[in-house]
Amino acid sequence: MTELPAQMISTSKAAARIRAAAIDAFSVGGYGGTTTRDIAARLDMSPAAMYPHYRSKEDLLFAISFEGHLVAHETVAAADRADASPVDRLRSVISTFASWQATHHAQARVIQYELTALTRDHYRTVVALRRETTAIVRSVVNAGVDTGDFIVPDAEGVTLALTSLCVDVCRWFPTGDYTDPQVVGDLYADLAARVVGAR
Repeated sequence: MTELPAQMISTSKAAARIRAAAIDAFSVGGYGGTTTRDIAARLDMSPAAMYPHYRSKEDLLFAISFEGHLVAHETVAAADRADASPVDRLRSVISTFASWQATHHAQARVIQYELTALTRDHYRTVVALRRETTAIVRSVVNAGVDTGDFIVPDAEGVTLALTSLCVDVCRWFPTGDYTDPQVVGDLYADLAARVVGAR
Protein backbone atom coordinates (compact mmCIF):
# COMPACT_ATOMS: atom_id res chain seq x y z
CA MET A 1 0.00 0.00 0.00
CA THR A 2 1.30 3.46 -0.92
CA GLU A 3 2.12 5.47 2.20
CA LEU A 4 1.46 9.18 2.70
CA PRO A 5 3.37 11.38 5.14
CA ALA A 6 1.21 11.52 8.28
CA GLN A 7 1.09 15.31 8.35
CA MET A 8 -0.67 15.43 4.96
CA ILE A 9 -3.90 14.00 6.34
CA SER A 10 -4.14 15.65 9.72
CA THR A 11 -6.63 14.20 12.16
CA SER A 12 -7.30 17.62 13.66
CA LYS A 13 -10.86 18.91 13.41
CA ALA A 14 -9.65 22.14 11.83
CA ALA A 15 -7.79 20.33 9.03
CA ALA A 16 -10.78 18.08 8.40
CA ARG A 17 -13.04 21.14 8.14
CA ILE A 18 -10.62 22.72 5.66
CA ARG A 19 -10.61 19.59 3.51
CA ALA A 20 -14.42 19.41 3.58
CA ALA A 21 -14.74 23.08 2.58
CA ALA A 22 -12.19 22.62 -0.18
CA ILE A 23 -14.06 19.59 -1.55
CA ASP A 24 -17.27 21.65 -1.70
CA ALA A 25 -15.47 24.54 -3.38
CA PHE A 26 -13.48 22.44 -5.86
CA SER A 27 -16.52 20.34 -6.82
CA VAL A 28 -18.47 23.49 -7.70
CA GLY A 29 -15.87 25.85 -9.16
CA GLY A 30 -13.07 23.47 -10.08
CA TYR A 31 -9.58 23.54 -8.65
CA GLY A 32 -8.38 26.22 -11.04
CA GLY A 33 -11.40 28.42 -10.38
CA THR A 34 -11.10 28.27 -6.60
CA THR A 35 -8.77 30.32 -4.44
CA THR A 36 -7.64 29.71 -0.88
CA ARG A 37 -9.64 32.83 -0.03
CA ASP A 38 -12.78 31.13 -1.38
CA ILE A 39 -12.15 28.09 0.79
CA ALA A 40 -11.39 30.16 3.87
CA ALA A 41 -14.53 32.24 3.35
CA ARG A 42 -16.65 29.10 3.63
CA LEU A 43 -15.21 28.63 7.11
CA ASP A 44 -15.27 32.28 8.19
CA MET A 45 -11.50 32.25 8.59
CA SER A 46 -8.65 34.15 7.00
CA PRO A 47 -6.63 32.47 4.24
CA ALA A 48 -3.58 32.68 6.50
CA ALA A 49 -5.30 30.43 9.04
CA MET A 50 -5.12 27.56 6.54
CA TYR A 51 -1.34 27.57 6.16
CA PRO A 52 -0.45 25.89 9.47
CA HIS A 53 -2.42 22.90 8.15
CA TYR A 54 -1.66 23.05 4.41
CA ARG A 55 1.25 24.92 2.88
CA SER A 56 -0.53 25.52 -0.42
CA LYS A 57 -3.74 24.91 -2.31
CA GLU A 58 -1.98 22.08 -4.16
CA ASP A 59 -0.96 20.40 -0.89
CA LEU A 60 -4.60 20.58 0.15
CA LEU A 61 -5.71 18.97 -3.12
CA PHE A 62 -3.11 16.25 -2.66
CA ALA A 63 -4.36 15.46 0.84
CA ILE A 64 -7.94 15.30 -0.43
CA SER A 65 -6.95 13.16 -3.42
CA PHE A 66 -4.87 10.70 -1.44
CA GLU A 67 -7.40 10.38 1.36
CA GLY A 68 -10.26 9.83 -1.09
CA HIS A 69 -8.39 7.23 -3.12
CA LEU A 70 -7.25 5.49 0.05
CA VAL A 71 -10.78 5.21 1.44
CA ALA A 72 -12.12 4.06 -1.95
CA HIS A 73 -9.39 1.43 -2.15
CA GLU A 74 -10.06 0.16 1.36
CA THR A 75 -13.80 0.04 0.65
CA VAL A 76 -13.34 -1.93 -2.56
CA ALA A 77 -10.80 -4.27 -0.95
CA ALA A 78 -13.23 -5.02 1.88
CA ALA A 79 -15.95 -5.85 -0.66
CA ASP A 80 -13.83 -8.49 -2.39
CA ARG A 81 -14.81 -11.76 -0.75
CA ALA A 82 -12.03 -14.13 -1.73
CA ASP A 83 -14.05 -17.21 -0.74
CA ALA A 84 -16.95 -16.33 -3.04
CA SER A 85 -17.43 -17.26 -6.69
CA PRO A 86 -15.92 -14.91 -9.30
CA VAL A 87 -19.42 -13.76 -10.27
CA ASP A 88 -20.35 -12.87 -6.70
CA ARG A 89 -16.95 -11.24 -6.15
CA LEU A 90 -17.39 -9.10 -9.25
CA ARG A 91 -20.91 -8.06 -8.35
CA SER A 92 -19.82 -7.13 -4.83
CA VAL A 93 -16.74 -5.16 -5.90
CA ILE A 94 -18.43 -3.25 -8.73
CA SER A 95 -21.57 -2.52 -6.71
CA THR A 96 -19.47 -1.18 -3.86
CA PHE A 97 -17.20 0.89 -6.08
CA ALA A 98 -20.07 2.45 -8.02
CA SER A 99 -22.15 3.17 -4.92
CA TRP A 100 -19.11 4.73 -3.21
CA GLN A 101 -18.69 7.10 -6.15
CA ALA A 102 -22.37 8.04 -5.84
CA THR A 103 -22.41 8.42 -2.06
CA HIS A 104 -19.30 10.62 -2.11
CA HIS A 105 -19.96 12.22 -5.49
CA ALA A 106 -18.60 15.68 -4.62
CA GLN A 107 -15.37 14.30 -3.18
CA ALA A 108 -15.13 11.74 -5.98
CA ARG A 109 -15.45 14.44 -8.66
CA VAL A 110 -12.52 16.27 -7.12
CA ILE A 111 -10.26 13.25 -6.72
CA GLN A 112 -11.09 11.82 -10.15
CA TYR A 113 -11.13 14.94 -12.32
CA GLU A 114 -8.60 17.31 -10.74
CA LEU A 115 -5.59 14.99 -10.84
CA THR A 116 -3.77 17.01 -13.48
CA ALA A 117 -3.49 19.94 -11.06
CA LEU A 118 -1.18 17.91 -8.80
CA THR A 119 2.59 18.20 -8.95
CA ARG A 120 4.39 15.39 -10.76
CA ASP A 121 5.38 13.60 -7.54
CA HIS A 122 1.95 13.97 -5.98
CA TYR A 123 0.32 12.78 -9.19
CA ARG A 124 2.49 9.68 -9.27
CA THR A 125 1.66 8.89 -5.64
CA VAL A 126 -2.09 9.11 -6.23
CA VAL A 127 -1.96 7.20 -9.52
CA ALA A 128 -0.06 4.38 -7.80
CA LEU A 129 -2.92 4.09 -5.33
CA ARG A 130 -5.49 4.14 -8.15
CA ARG A 131 -3.65 1.25 -9.75
CA GLU A 132 -3.95 -0.76 -6.55
CA THR A 133 -7.73 -0.38 -6.71
CA THR A 134 -7.76 -1.33 -10.39
CA ALA A 135 -5.66 -4.39 -9.52
CA ILE A 136 -8.44 -5.66 -7.26
CA VAL A 137 -10.92 -5.56 -10.13
CA ARG A 138 -8.37 -7.15 -12.47
CA SER A 139 -7.77 -10.01 -10.02
CA VAL A 140 -11.51 -10.74 -9.93
CA VAL A 141 -11.76 -10.65 -13.73
CA ASN A 142 -8.72 -12.95 -13.99
CA ALA A 143 -10.29 -15.37 -11.51
CA GLY A 144 -13.46 -15.55 -13.56
CA VAL A 145 -11.52 -16.12 -16.77
CA ASP A 146 -9.49 -18.88 -15.11
CA THR A 147 -12.60 -20.73 -13.91
CA GLY A 148 -14.45 -20.22 -17.18
CA ASP A 149 -17.16 -18.17 -15.46
CA PHE A 150 -16.29 -15.10 -17.56
CA ILE A 151 -15.99 -14.95 -21.32
CA VAL A 152 -13.95 -11.88 -22.20
CA PRO A 153 -11.70 -11.12 -25.18
CA ASP A 154 -9.30 -8.97 -23.18
CA ALA A 155 -9.09 -9.02 -19.35
CA GLU A 156 -7.17 -5.75 -19.17
CA GLY A 157 -9.57 -3.91 -21.46
CA VAL A 158 -12.60 -5.22 -19.59
CA THR A 159 -11.04 -4.17 -16.28
CA LEU A 160 -10.46 -0.64 -17.57
CA ALA A 161 -14.01 -0.48 -18.92
CA LEU A 162 -15.53 -1.59 -15.61
CA THR A 163 -13.45 0.77 -13.46
CA SER A 164 -14.12 3.66 -15.85
CA LEU A 165 -17.86 3.04 -15.63
CA CYS A 166 -17.70 3.20 -11.84
CA VAL A 167 -15.52 6.29 -11.71
CA ASP A 168 -17.84 8.16 -14.07
CA VAL A 169 -20.78 7.82 -11.66
CA CYS A 170 -19.58 10.84 -9.69
CA ARG A 171 -19.83 12.99 -12.80
CA TRP A 172 -23.61 12.62 -13.18
CA PHE A 173 -24.96 11.45 -9.82
CA PRO A 174 -27.60 12.33 -8.72
CA THR A 175 -29.81 12.70 -11.75
CA GLY A 176 -33.30 11.70 -12.87
CA ASP A 177 -34.51 8.59 -11.09
CA TYR A 178 -31.04 7.85 -9.75
CA THR A 179 -30.81 9.39 -6.31
CA ASP A 180 -30.05 6.27 -4.26
CA PRO A 181 -26.41 5.10 -4.33
CA GLN A 182 -27.38 1.49 -3.70
CA VAL A 183 -29.69 1.49 -6.72
CA VAL A 184 -26.72 2.64 -8.78
CA GLY A 185 -24.55 -0.05 -7.22
CA ASP A 186 -27.08 -2.76 -8.05
CA LEU A 187 -27.43 -1.51 -11.62
CA TYR A 188 -23.67 -1.48 -12.18
CA ALA A 189 -23.29 -4.96 -10.66
CA ASP A 190 -25.77 -6.24 -13.24
CA LEU A 191 -23.98 -4.37 -16.03
CA ALA A 192 -20.61 -5.79 -14.96
CA ALA A 193 -21.95 -9.33 -15.01
CA ARG A 194 -23.22 -8.78 -18.53
CA VAL A 195 -19.93 -7.22 -19.68
CA VAL A 196 -17.94 -10.29 -18.64
CA GLY A 197 -20.54 -12.72 -19.97
CA ALA A 198 -20.98 -14.19 -16.51
CA ARG A 199 -22.42 -17.70 -16.46
